[in-house]
Amino acid sequence: MLENDLILSRFLDAAADSLTEDDVANLDRLLHMADDELWQILSGRAAVPDARLAPFVARVRAG
Repeated sequence: MLENDLILSRFLDAAADSLTEDDVANLDRLLHMADDELWQILSGRAAVPDARLAPFVARVRAG
């Protein structure tokens, strides 16, 4: 989904050099979600399904 790609690309452009192993694992978890589910989470229309992902999703949203 283009919207997901834009949000994730913007985040990676800004943060790729500083990602930790935990960040990479969290990103991998997000990328394994269905496009629609990921969009709902990234757009703030749905709650993050795992509270441990919430801080990372907030960083992605902030770009």
